[in-house]
Amino acid sequence: MATPPPAYLATIRGIDKFTEYTSYLFCLLNIPLIGSNTYEVISRYVFNQPTEWALDVTTQSFGAMFMLGAAYALAKGAHVRTDMLWEKFSDRKKGTIDAIAYLVLFMPTMLVLIYISYDDFLYSMDIGERSNTTSWQPIIWPLRAVIPLACALLFIQGISEFLKSLWAARTGEFLVHNEKIEI
Repeated sequence: MATPPPAYLATIRGIDKFTEYTSYLFCLLNIPLIGSNTYEVISRYVFNQPTEWALDVTTQSFGAMFMLGAAYALAKGAHVRTDMLWEKFSDRKKGTIDAIAYLVLFMPTMLVLIYISYDDFLYSMDIGERSNTTSWQPIIWPLRAVIPLACALLFIQGISEFLKSLWAARTGEFLVHNEKIEI
């Protein structure tokens, strides 16, 4: 197996570690998610006093957790891929296809999404946008802020995946084997 230059490998490992550590931080979103659901169930079924806020807290914390976990899922190879033909390809061909897809499709799309969603976030903050799902009507801009952040994290992890794919295209060997998730 050929050895990549130290800076190349350090870049990949650094991005992967960054993604892993940020995912640990985002796991803290489970606290309001579980807490609000638990409180709502007890309040509703034990005290017969449903809350006005639990739905919004649950929706926003789950939505944020889902979006912010996308970069970690990319790092672990957990996103959906059609395997009908893919498994028959050599590692070099897989690397070539992935490298082209990351460079031509993935990265430009993430940049456009960052730009558009950041503008939406600023507009939401400007007008004081509020949720209309309940009478509580919490502000919505914190959730809107998660979208460009999630896209930026995906873009950063995409750089690592692009470098891994590029190496596989060049050498026919993957640097890091992602966890394969069987369903």
